[in-house]
Amino acid sequence: ASAGGGDEGGAIVVLKVDDAIGPAISDYLHRGLDEAARRDASLVVIQLNTPGGLDLSMRDIIRDVLASPVPVAVYVAPAGGRAASAGTYILYAAHIAAMAPATNVGAATPVQIGGIPDFGSGDRPSDSKPQDKAEDEQPADDNAKNSDAKREDKGDPSPVSGDAMERKLVNDAVAYLRSLAEMRARNADWAEKAVREGASLSAQEALEKGVIDVVSADLEALLTSIDGREVNVHGLDRRLSTKGHPIEYIETGWRSRLLAVITNPNVAYILMLLGFYGLFFELASPGHVLPGVVGAICLLLALYALQVLPVNYAGLALILVGVAFMVGELFVS
Repeated sequence: ASAGGGDEGGAIVVLKVDDAIGPAISDYLHRGLDEAARRDASLVVIQLNTPGGLDLSMRDIIRDVLASPVPVAVYVAPAGGRAASAGTYILYAAHIAAMAPATNVGAATPVQIGGIPDFGSGDRPSDSKPQDKAEDEQPADDNAKNSDAKREDKGDPSPVSGDAMERKLVNDAVAYLRSLAEMRARNADWAEKAVREGASLSAQEALEKGVIDVVSADLEALLTSIDGREVNVHGLDRRLSTKGHPIEYIETGWRSRLLAVITNPNVAYILMLLGFYGLFFELASPGHVLPGVVGAICLLLALYALQVLPVNYAGLALILVGVAFMVGELFVS
């Protein structure tokens, strides 16, 4: 079924993301998409510039995009921006994928935060050198052929070597991104390459390879170029009407900005370290109180930032810690 004129009255809602993907960005986009549906918008544009982020937050965002009753366009902008790692998945999930000139997309190989060295794989450093060399040399090179043949004999077609956990992460990411590519009729083979090899493309290359739908210099040019295009929303074909519609920006509130600072991966690491050392110092020298208080709060914030604790449980835990410290203060006094 086609709904050619059903979107003529709605505004264009714009959501701006210019940070690492984390719980704060996920919350902001979730609220923004809900608000766009409430306003009966004709299109949501997510202006995206991100180096990547947390897998759980990325998947929450993609679920919201796929569930949205309003068509979603992801626009990688401004010039000089990127949709790296998690941003690549979000771009593939959009009904309309667009990029500004001088932007790039890709490098979607999943990596673990932290990680434990594999001391049982002493031969891996020497094994990885031919593989790295083979990626840089021409296919005709004998070393590259031998390296590829060894990978095929081992049953691992991926240039990403590693233990079973790494292979599971890569294969899961490949299947996820390919499924999004097939849903939106985009280049699934390059999507796999972006995960397995960490490949990246410029905006023009992405357009030529069928990774994105349009390259536009600015938002107005984007809305003009996609006017009249058909997209599939929940099994129904809808014709976009974007020319001359009012543009409404939904800005991040103080809550989202505060959460964005706390959930920044660099800040999360610092909070985690402060939490561990604060608790360690308090346990080693009981009675100082302050290190334990600061450590417990920092540790809870870090667990939320790394999405080990959802925001509701993290808030509840902070309340309980506060009550416990107040009760403890009565006995200490």
